Amino acid sequence: MTVSGRPPNQLLQLLDAADFDLLRQHLATVEMVSKSVVGEIGTAPRHVYLPHGGCVSIRVSLSEGQTIGIAMLGRDSVVGAGAALADGISPMDAHVLFPGADSIIEVGVFRAVATASARLRKLMVRHEQVMLAHVQQSLLCNTLHPVEARLARWLLRAHDLSDGQILPLTQEALAQMIGVRRNAISLVAHALQRAGIIRYSRGQIEIIDPKALLATSCGCYSAVKAHHLRLMGVVA
Repeated sequence: MTVSGRPPNQLLQLLDAADFDLLRQHLATVEMVSKSVVGEIGTAPRHVYLPHGGCVSIRVSLSEGQTIGIAMLGRDSVVGAGAALADGISPMDAHVLFPGADSIIEVGVFRAVATASARLRKLMVRHEQVMLAHVQQSLLCNTLHPVEARLARWLLRAHDLSDGQILPLTQEALAQMIGVRRNAISLVAHALQRAGIIRYSRGQIEIIDPKALLATSCGCYSAVKAHHLRLMGVVA
């Protein structure tokens, strides 16, 4: 159940009324545009983003020039809070994977509110633990598991963040997320489509059978989701 009068972001929903009031007057709503940059490694972000919908891909770049996605953040997450509360420098790149609305707040204001709100600080600590779990599981999965299972994991996460809507994901974007060549994504996507699990056409993916997709995935998806819900679902 959501708290009425608040943006549909999990962290904003979990705040006490008094803590949310500290943020309310400083929040602005913007629309995320696909492929826009909301965080760049080594730079000082101006805003903290609290998505209402859509999806942000957190990426790292290798020295060989390859880019790999290590997490997807949406309405159950916040983008840029860790940097805002640490040294103010973004440790990763963050690009909008598919669009949606966001609440944004200036970094300095967010830092001041976090200083005044013990609950907000606690939420941020838990969120950073969740982020670490996503990153660690992603790296482990990309190292050990076959492409089909890795792709299924990413599609399930995207499906969760989009309420089951059609996903505006190109094969190139999917290849970046799991660190493989585009032709590998093409082969796996066609196999999933032939099996009736997804429908893929012109940069759009519709998940037809989520249960079958879950069976195709490795255990990484369920493990991280359970950890996420345990840490962020209820905060004492």
